[in-house]
Amino acid sequence: MNVDELFQQAGVPSKRKLNPIRDPNHIYKSVKLSSNGSRHAQAEDGDNTEAGPAPPPEDGEDDGDYGPSAPPIDDDGDDEEGRFFGGGITAQEKQILDFMDSNTAAPADDLLTTDKIDRSWLKKTALNFEKRITRNAELRARHEDDPSKFIDSEADLDASIKALSILSEHPELYADFARLGCVSSLVSLLAHENTDIAIDAVEIINELTDEDVAASDEQFSSLTDALLEADLLGLLVSNFSRLDEQHEADRTGVYHALSIIENLCSRRETADQIGKHTELLEWLLSRAKKSESPTVSQNKQYAAEILAILVQSSPANRRRLASDELNAVDTLLTLIAPYRRRDPERGSFEEEYMENLFECLTCLVDEQLGKTKFVEAEGVELCLLILSSSDIKGKLSKPACLRLLDHAASFSSEVCLKIVEAGGLKTLFTLFMSGDKSSDKDNNNKKKKKDKATTTISKQDTEHLLGIFASMLRHLPATSSPPPSSVTDETSGAERIRLLAKFVEKDYAKTSKLIRLRREYAARVSQVDEAIKAEDFDEDEDEAFSRRLDAGLFCLQTIDVILAWLIAEDTGCRAKIRELLKDRDEDFGVLAKTLREQMEGVDGETEEGRDTGEMLKALLEFLE
Repeated sequence: MNVDELFQQAGVPSKRKLNPIRDPNHIYKSVKLSSNGSRHAQAEDGDNTEAGPAPPPEDGEDDGDYGPSAPPIDDDGDDEEGRFFGGGITAQEKQILDFMDSNTAAPADDLLTTDKIDRSWLKKTALNFEKRITRNAELRARHEDDPSKFIDSEADLDASIKALSILSEHPELYADFARLGCVSSLVSLLAHENTDIAIDAVEIINELTDEDVAASDEQFSSLTDALLEADLLGLLVSNFSRLDEQHEADRTGVYHALSIIENLCSRRETADQIGKHTELLEWLLSRAKKSESPTVSQNKQYAAEILAILVQSSPANRRRLASDELNAVDTLLTLIAPYRRRDPERGSFEEEYMENLFECLTCLVDEQLGKTKFVEAEGVELCLLILSSSDIKGKLSKPACLRLLDHAASFSSEVCLKIVEAGGLKTLFTLFMSGDKSSDKDNNNKKKKKDKATTTISKQDTEHLLGIFASMLRHLPATSSPPPSSVTDETSGAERIRLLAKFVEKDYAKTSKLIRLRREYAARVSQVDEAIKAEDFDEDEDEAFSRRLDAGLFCLQTIDVILAWLIAEDTGCRAKIRELLKDRDEDFGVLAKTLREQMEGVDGETEEGRDTGEMLKALLEFLE
């Protein structure tokens, strides 16, 4: 029987309700107790026949049925205590509902009992996928001016694309998926005339390459290699140019395309290959600097994040972005400049955007070409302006700026010279002495109305300042001139002398603070060393070293290198350091011990490692 006929015969409303057959009050009023006190009710029409249930049998008579007759037993509708009988519907209505339930459940059951996802299923799916691509292309070519002729085939193609998402749960089929040619067919859909189809393909590729997919390196490589061979990057760039982010669907498509690039960068080899795509790098830079108001959008932030990921993963990518062709250093410095006087909103996309810009620059200046471009673009001056600003706004950029300057100064005499020439010594040493008690006593007559963030620095900031001082002592040109007090700025090596003078001035205040910091870090490292020795089990050597680093081992080593330089170059500092160490019954031997340990960890196979080893060896001679 047709379901429509069932409804017509039953005549039930579309929205089923459970209505009472009679009003309970009416039933109550229609009966009354008999005059002889019997609990049997009688009808009001005067009939002498008693109404209600039959009386119980007389004594001695066989038991029989009495009382009201029970309704038909309905196991489906009764509860355990038998208080409710039936569902308040007729048998025919129940038949209708049972019919609907059985037909409604059928599609879900079909979904749960799909074919086994294996190679046989993949071949069928691939064949169907290819057929629908071909069919859609044929109808589009034949009825180019009449979309109604190919719209159905486009819907079928859309369904086939989305059906491929289940492959993300079966990465063991990735190699076969690529071997069947489906990967190149899927990538080709990024060039489809209908951007909705292209966006669907982008979303599926994003799902298949997602980091949450439990694919082995071999399985993931088989997919990504096929994607790149099909010119995925070139088609993504072409889609960036044709998608209009003013529309939600297109904006989502750009986001998923950026997500694909991030997924591919999980392998360093792939990240190198992506970095060779100049057009993509150019688009990322242009998207990161695109003007937006009032706030930074998610895609703009994502573009900056992709740039940061690329430069983190590969030195080759850093050199490409720092090259004259892309000139990323100058672009990024322009983008961070506004944060000198304003802070992004906490937890916003703009805050992440600013952090990613600084991360890009920090990685770029780790390369010698990046350091040169940094100096040429006046990056040192910009950093010093940000660090010296007393404006309450712009304080969020200062820690990142200090870290950037630390990386730029490392292994670069050019950057170190520029710091001194730009008047950076005053700025850096003011930060170094901020929050110092002895410095506060000397400056108690000065105006103290300053923002708290400008008068105290974090441990990370202290670490970066120490790194900058160590780099300048190592890379500023030396001189054989007389002591600092009798040398002018015009003398050869004046920048180095000006640096040494900072540690001498105000009765060696900066040198004294170095000793205080050394005691703090040495105590923390010593505490961790004792804890490691006291543990019963044998701890992994790398894990133990990591714990020591967390306690401040790197800062301790950096401080001792700075102190060793001061001992080697200035007799006044040498005497002051010996005096301060003697307060704790220590001598230069504690510094020498740290430098020897540092020498053991130097990689002698690299040029930088060999230079560092020679420097430490020379400094040890002044401590023994």
